[in-house]
Amino acid sequence: MGHLSKILKVRDWLNTQIIGQEHLVDRILISLLSDGHLLVEGAPGLAKTKAIKTLSEALIGEFQRIQFTPDLLPSDITGTEIYRAQDGSFQFQKGPVFHNLILADEINRAPAKVQSALLEAMAERTVSVGNRTLKLPELFLVMATQNPIEQEGTYSLPEAQLDRFLMKVKIDYPDSISEREILRLVRSESGPGVSGKFENPLTESEIFAAKRDILGLHMADAVEEYIVALTMATRNPINYSDTIENQIDFGVSPRGTIALDLCSRANAYMLGKTFVSPDDVQAVVHDVFRHRLILSFEAEAQGIDPDEVINSIVASVAVA
Repeated sequence: MGHLSKILKVRDWLNTQIIGQEHLVDRILISLLSDGHLLVEGAPGLAKTKAIKTLSEALIGEFQRIQFTPDLLPSDITGTEIYRAQDGSFQFQKGPVFHNLILADEINRAPAKVQSALLEAMAERTVSVGNRTLKLPELFLVMATQNPIEQEGTYSLPEAQLDRFLMKVKIDYPDSISEREILRLVRSESGPGVSGKFENPLTESEIFAAKRDILGLHMADAVEEYIVALTMATRNPINYSDTIENQIDFGVSPRGTIALDLCSRANAYMLGKTFVSPDDVQAVVHDVFRHRLILSFEAEAQGIDPDEVINSIVASVAVA
């Protein structure tokens, strides 16, 4: 737990730079510590881009932003072979995915081939070029964003690809107090000689050490059973509630169970705990499950969203 204080300093600093989005900041750090990737959905102007870019200033790593557009090609992400006229050979030019922190901005604006190229890199942590396989950096986090209010000219991510994301976070507008703080922050950043850089940024070794601490947290058998029970309730809802049975077509995959375990551990770690409790599971279950549940036609017709179904599941499954 020795590296926790520094991680909490990073969180506190991020919250001074990203006003009114404490939930997003926490989820980015949980993803970083859980070795997973994050999908963020929110209206324009809510600091989604700034959040991951600001995180890159708080740790020693390379940041790259990829703006997804309908004319993007897979090679624009992974890289391509460049012909060298001087010796008649081909040399691979690495693409932007070969960085530590990747912002996939408006991922749903690119067609399926491009989305698949990124999501394959996320899952396998490698890029295949001809008969070679190149490894991506060991510290590797993708934060993809999508805009929920503009659907024209977008390509929805298939459910199987959504499952590759550790969490899906939905963010909303800040309140009036936070809005005024944002105004003041922007004014101060525009002043001459202002530097908001984070001193003594996190190193890769410190992040990896924190990951080991998280995996070493104690989890009682009863809490592990609770995690599995939540997953099973999405697959066999008839055992818990007739109402939930009619709302779910397909439940959560094993990736969801693994993600819930990792995120619960990271949540407990950031609270300074040495064990994982059911409260930690409940704190992250919505972000872990909401993009993995496939709702029935009846539920969608009634305007029920995944979060409501998850609320019902949490209420129906007994706490261990």
